[in-house]
Amino acid sequence: METKDLLKKVRKIEIKTRRLSDHIFSGEYHTSFKGRGMTFSEVRQYQFGDDIRAIDWNVTARYNEPYVKVFEEERELTMMLMVDISGSESFGTKNQLKSEIVTEIAATMAFSATQNNDKIGLILFSDQIELYIPPKKGKSHVLRIIRELIEFQPKSKRTDLSQALKFLSGTQKKKAIVFVISDFMVEDDYEKTLKIAGKKHDITGVRVYDIREEKMPNIGMVEMEDAETGEVLVVNTGAKKTRLNYEKQYQDKVNYFKDIFSKCGSGTVNTRVDESYVTKLLGYFKSR
Repeated sequence: METKDLLKKVRKIEIKTRRLSDHIFSGEYHTSFKGRGMTFSEVRQYQFGDDIRAIDWNVTARYNEPYVKVFEEERELTMMLMVDISGSESFGTKNQLKSEIVTEIAATMAFSATQNNDKIGLILFSDQIELYIPPKKGKSHVLRIIRELIEFQPKSKRTDLSQALKFLSGTQKKKAIVFVISDFMVEDDYEKTLKIAGKKHDITGVRVYDIREEKMPNIGMVEMEDAETGEVLVVNTGAKKTRLNYEKQYQDKVNYFKDIFSKCGSGTVNTRVDESYVTKLLGYFKSR
C-alpha cells in the first residue's frame, strides 16, 4: 500500500473510531475497568470493622497482634489488544471483511484507553507472534498501532491462540485489561493457557463473525478454499448432510469459545460483521 493511501486509511479509521471513543465508550470503559487493579501499599494495625481476609499473618505473628494489608487503586491501567490476523479473518460477504471490523474495534478500544491516560500494547498473532508492540501512552502510539493493523502482512495464515496467550503471560507481568479480538475458528485447545492468563489479567474475548459462516447456502457444486491451509475442495452444497456437518463443526467451535471463556472467568462479546459492534460492546460494559 502506498504511503499516501495508508495515511488516508489511517485517518479515516481514526476519525470514525475516535468519535465513538470520545462520545460513547470512554465513560463506559472507565466505569467498567478503572479501579479494579489494586496494589499493595502498607500494613497497619487491625481496626474494628477491617476485613479479616486482609490480615497479614506473618506480621501478626511477628508482633503478636493483628495487622492488615492496605491496598490502593492503581492510578494507571494497561490495555493489551490481542488481534488475530490469520487467513480466516480475510472473509466477508456483507461489504466488509472480518479483518476490517477487527481493526475498527481495536482502534476504538485503543482510543478509549488513551482518553483515560492508560497504556496500550498490541499483539498480532497467527500460529506465531507476528508483531509485539509494548504498552505505551499517547496518540502517536495509537496511530502506530492502527497503521500496523491496516498494513501488517502476516508470515502465516494459520491460528494458534494458545501460543498467543502464553506470550501474553510471559511478557505482561502486571495486571492488564486484555481484549482478544478474533473469529475464534481455531483448532487448538486453549483452555489451560486462558486459565493461566485469566488469573492475572482481565480478559475479554471479542468474536467477530460473518453470517455465511453460520449456515452453508445451497448453491450446488462449488470449489471452496480453506483460508488458513490453502486446501481446495469441491463441495456439494446441495447435500443436506454436507450443510448439517458444516454447521455442526462451526457451532462446536462457537460453543467451545463461549464455554471455555466462561469457565475461565473471562468475558465474551459476539458481533456479526453486519451488526453494530458499538451496541454489543456497550451492552457488555454495562453488564460488568
